[in-house]
Amino acid sequence: MQILYLKSIDSTQKQLKELIESGKVSSPIAVVSQSQTAGYGSRGNSWESLDENLFLSFALPIVALPKDLKLESASIYFSHILKETLNDLGSKVWIKWPNDFYIDDKKVGGIITNILDDKFVCGIGINTNKSPEDFGKLDIEIDKKSFIEIYLHNVEKYISWKQVFSKYKLEFYRNQNFFTHRNSLRFSLERAILQDDGSIIVDGERIYSLR
Repeated sequence: MQILYLKSIDSTQKQLKELIESGKVSSPIAVVSQSQTAGYGSRGNSWESLDENLFLSFALPIVALPKDLKLESASIYFSHILKETLNDLGSKVWIKWPNDFYIDDKKVGGIITNILDDKFVCGIGINTNKSPEDFGKLDIEIDKKSFIEIYLHNVEKYISWKQVFSKYKLEFYRNQNFFTHRNSLRFSLERAILQDDGSIIVDGERIYSLR
């Protein structure tokens, strides 16, 4: 995968989309920046982007994704691959359903995903060095360039959803003391029942991540 390294931009995801739409690059492609001034968060929120943290967006052809992956659960898929890459380096990071990275009870980052024509676009932000108030940062030191190359290599293995989910579900119990959102509603994950496609059932209603 081609990786473009930039010093400072407003958003790696916005920059990547603009490059793709202009025809200047083709997928698979990734954009990395040392800093960004207008990062995206979940539900349309901004992500406070302190300098020297990890800011990455990449695009893949949808046809290359595993056939058993439901696109609505792609944030779980890519989050888990990143989590395992960090775990292999000694981190204790875990995933709060569906797309947030946590160390203990502090959020350290997250993933957002969306579709651009026939491409799947994924944006990642992780507090590797600094964190805003009430947030945490990664519990290990990493060489960001090396880590990103390893992670994207793991992504391009295109392992099956079944393989990812078999490991992901073992840690789902850690969600029980946390909350998530759907539209403007906040609800507890304590009674959430994880389904094989990555959705959850809460009070009889099936909910997908859609992030």
